[in-house]
Amino acid sequence: MKDTLKAGDKARIEFKVPANKTVPHLYPEFHDFQLMPTVFATGFMVGLMEWACMKVLEPHLDAGEGSLGVHIDVSHGAATVPGQIVTVDATCTQVAGRRVAFHVIAHDGLDKIGEGSHERAVVPWERFVARVNEKAKRARVGEIASVRRS
Repeated sequence: MKDTLKAGDKARIEFKVPANKTVPHLYPEFHDFQLMPTVFATGFMVGLMEWACMKVLEPHLDAGEGSLGVHIDVSHGAATVPGQIVTVDATCTQVAGRRVAFHVIAHDGLDKIGEGSHERAVVPWERFVARVNEKAKRARVGEIASVRRS
């Protein structure tokens, strides 16, 4: 990772919530989720927060590197309906070697819907993919990962 990443670096993403990012679509196999209201699912909100943090990191990664989410601690305090635009602001709060911490806030134009912290680890992507594929072999599911980073 380049030494250009600093605490205070930020990124913002905006995402219009489609119906397939609501609670009934989170795990369609689980009937109880089907009974829930059609609102933006916490799991998808977390993914959006990770995406914003990845955007902060993106210009600071060396070729062949990627990042993995290793910790998340967020609240989800307001419902968002399909069609609303969620804005996520991610701010780097600490760089400790290959581990990077962030503060994240999500807003839907009417309410702050979520806030908290997230941590990512920067890793050599090919090595990570090799480890995932080795685990897949041990689990007898075959190769599941590939290198997609430049």
